[in-house]
Amino acid sequence: MINIDRLCEEFRALATIDSPSFYEGNIATYLCKRLEELGAEVEVDSSAGATGSESGNIIARIPAYRHSGATLLLSAHMDTVSPAIGVIPVLKDGVFTSAGDTVLGADDKSGIAQILEVVQVLRENEIPHPALELIFTVCEEVGLLGAKHLDYSKLQARHGLALDTSGVGTVARYAPCSNKLKFSIHGRAAHAGLAPEYGISAVRIAARAIEQMQLGRIDADTTANIGIIHGGQATNIVPDKVEMLGEVRSFSQSGLEQQTAHMCAVLQAAAQHYARFATDDSDDAAFTPTVECEVLADYPLMQVAADAPLLHYLTQAAQRLGQKLEVGRSGGGSDANIFNANGIVTLNLATGMNKVHSTAEYIKVADLESVARLVLECIRSIP
Repeated sequence: MINIDRLCEEFRALATIDSPSFYEGNIATYLCKRLEELGAEVEVDSSAGATGSESGNIIARIPAYRHSGATLLLSAHMDTVSPAIGVIPVLKDGVFTSAGDTVLGADDKSGIAQILEVVQVLRENEIPHPALELIFTVCEEVGLLGAKHLDYSKLQARHGLALDTSGVGTVARYAPCSNKLKFSIHGRAAHAGLAPEYGISAVRIAARAIEQMQLGRIDADTTANIGIIHGGQATNIVPDKVEMLGEVRSFSQSGLEQQTAHMCAVLQAAAQHYARFATDDSDDAAFTPTVECEVLADYPLMQVAADAPLLHYLTQAAQRLGQKLEVGRSGGGSDANIFNANGIVTLNLATGMNKVHSTAEYIKVADLESVARLVLECIRSIP
């Protein structure tokens, strides 16, 4: 019952609307109109003041039709990573790509298109279904900000599907927790040519710390990375300040805490290594570099039980359609992490998008359609 041509046109229309993080105003306007056409009660929440976006999150409610089951949440996010201005979607040989200078935006406009098509099929075919709450969030790509500032008291759903992970034929019931790390290193400035021995280089402290930190894949559950480093003033000044930004992810809360503590401790030790103590000859040489370790809890652990009813409905739907569905875990956080933390048992379903966050991003029409079919069949399966 999925209308492939309509689904493709919907995705194309969404892809051409510029919506980098914080600039979701145009796509929100488009979606509000489309959702009202589909008979939804549409609300834009007040989260924009907290997120800094042009728009709040969209909450659309569709009443149950000949069905008394529990309300189901369906979710996708409106924003895309950059480069995302002037996207030209190209369809060739059954595959959508961008023209090459931007991302395609299948992350996550494929999920939005699939949700809209499923709702339209339910409506035009008068298929019984539970009440639906459709959540389209802002600023997912920059820290899940929309989901974090959603007013959950407005929602009735206690289970749902987030359509927002890459690949096809997979659904994640696990996703890691994560900390963002900001390290500030304070050394001592000096003229690099006249008195370099008086300075204490914050760059050297950073280099020593990074060399001694465990980074990359720590074990089967935990990863860590230093992704951004900046500091210094000029080539003739011993740098007195460096900032480093990093992250830790783990499928274990204790693993997250241990790796975070390790990175902070290594940095503290590196600073202490370059401390200079007073001597009889030069009291003013005494100086101990300092470091500041700021830890921001980014998102919580997601762990949906293997016997969750919605997972059962989804796997049974896949079997009836003859689709393979692998139940596993995702290495990244998503709005589903935040929904679960707020009492909505949410699975993260792959939409078919591939090579996301790059100009090589693509999605096959066959995958776009098969996931929509799966979501539709899952809804039809809910008793």
